Amino acid sequence: MIKLAETLANFFVDLFGNKIPGELTIFLISLLPILELRGGLIAAVLLHIPLWKAFIICYIANMIPVPFIILFIKKIFEFLRRFKVFAKFIDKLEAKTEKNKDKVMRYKQWGLLIFVAIPLPGTGAWTGALFAALLDIDLKKAVPIIALGVLIAGVIVSVLSYGTAALLGGEPETAGAIISQLISSIKI
Repeated sequence: MIKLAETLANFFVDLFGNKIPGELTIFLISLLPILELRGGLIAAVLLHIPLWKAFIICYIANMIPVPFIILFIKKIFEFLRRFKVFAKFIDKLEAKTEKNKDKVMRYKQWGLLIFVAIPLPGTGAWTGALFAALLDIDLKKAVPIIALGVLIAGVIVSVLSYGTAALLGGEPETAGAIISQLISSIKI
């Protein structure tokens, strides 16, 4: 997921270039499904935006669509099903939800939290909100759970994209740079 997110983040950083502020770039990236907060944080590293500022921007942007997805996705799906091209896509999304339903429902709120918090392909706030809507999890219960899951995923991705030094107030380093330093420091 990190590699895909990094590729897409690079695309958007190149696309927007110096046309819009970096903060707006990471905000827009974090709004998008698939990329979400993860892609926004990776783009923030590329744009040299400090971690604390990037995290706040990306977190807020990633959470904005959540209540709207929970409240309106069933109606949107109902409308889009009228068009053959969307019907197949919606069927796939609903099939994925049904496939993972037992995992999420077995652990109820914990299942949703873990699903959103683990930064893997196909997980995150958008999918968590979709699950919450299709599984009829109440908005007042789902939003705080998804918010906590996004927070946890954000911390994980921050460590991977900015490195532990940035979390402690130092300069950002990618996980690859940290691993390279560790390997080069081992003397055989």
